[in-house]
Amino acid sequence: MSSLSQEARRAPPFLRVAALAVTAAAFGLIFGFGLIISHMIDPARVAGFLDIAGNWNPALAFVMGGAVIVAAPAFWLARRRKTALLGTGFALPDRYNVTWPLVGGAALFGLGWGLSGICPGPSLVLLASLTPQALVFVAALAAGIFLADTIKAKR
Repeated sequence: MSSLSQEARRAPPFLRVAALAVTAAAFGLIFGFGLIISHMIDPARVAGFLDIAGNWNPALAFVMGGAVIVAAPAFWLARRRKTALLGTGFALPDRYNVTWPLVGGAALFGLGWGLSGICPGPSLVLLASLTPQALVFVAALAAGIFLADTIKAKR
């Protein structure tokens, strides 16, 4: 365990919570600014990527490629650690266990993304615009999360 993780575990609880909140806010802002700069909050840009038979726009492929390049070293490091740098636990997804709920969830995600042109991450950035499309999407997203949690709890 790194000395940063050890120090974080010894810090008073209010400081740990504050450090986690500041870190989450900073990375959320970086992610949001990245979405804005790359124009990925524009549903037409996303729809252009999905329109492979028409006026295809490859911009989303470059954004995803950039995300993979940035995320790959972080996942490599995370697989070798027991805790996050701030001392909290984390769970990485299982790369080999493909279940029906995973396939169904991925299909619903893709269907919603394809029909609306909005992905959940950009929807939270779009929410600040208070447009009807963003409000309806985020409401549907929240309802879907609630429904999934309810179904999981009954199992």
